Amino acid sequence: MEKDTKKVCLACGATIKGRADKKFCNDYCRNNYNNEQKAKGSHSSLVRNINNALLKNRKVLESVLPEGEETAKASKEKMLRLGYQFKYLTHIYTTKTGKTYYYCYDYGYLPLDNDWFLVVRRKEE
Repeated sequence: MEKDTKKVCLACGATIKGRADKKFCNDYCRNNYNNEQKAKGSHSSLVRNINNALLKNRKVLESVLPEGEETAKASKEKMLRLGYQFKYLTHIYTTKTGKTYYYCYDYGYLPLDNDWFLVVRRKEE
């Protein structure tokens, strides 16, 4: 890069001083620029809402499972009251015996009889 070339901030257009690879004049401009880029995406609000629902579902499953316990039972009523949305999950796992677990990241549940669920945490490998 030539010494005479002046770099300008991508957000506000101010002259940048400092490192050769610097793109913004300060943290405010960097954050503002990145937030604008995220907002430009046509699906950004949809994706953000789904991600928020997934994170909420994970928190609900985590709250149902006592610390140190591997499993816990919870009723559908309780999970709905805590804000769980059954339509959002990250993956499904079917065991060799045919039991299907529905996961939200590392927490999941196995549907039981009479609207009860066995909540589990996936063991780290």
